[in-house]
Amino acid sequence: MNWEASPDWEFDSAIHDDPADLVENWQTSVSLARANADRACAEGGLDTRSKTTRHGETHNLRWILTHMIEEYARHNGHVDLSRESIDGLTGE
Repeated sequence: MNWEASPDWEFDSAIHDDPADLVENWQTSVSLARANADRACAEGGLDTRSKTTRHGETHNLRWILTHMIEEYARHNGHVDLSRESIDGLTGE
């Protein structure tokens, strides 16, 4: 992928894709991520380093897992706010 040509690729690349295909892609990605996390944990534990990102960074598995929890929580919060604006219900 050419990040230089489309720096917002991750935000606009799937705008015309079928939602069912996107869910299937997400489920496949989750399965791969779980398998990679299991392998990394077995081989070196939570201090196992990632490959270098496109920004030249590396992270340990502990940081990656914490970051994923944070991202899921943030996006679930966004969905909850959207739902609340539609039905007016709040709560847990």
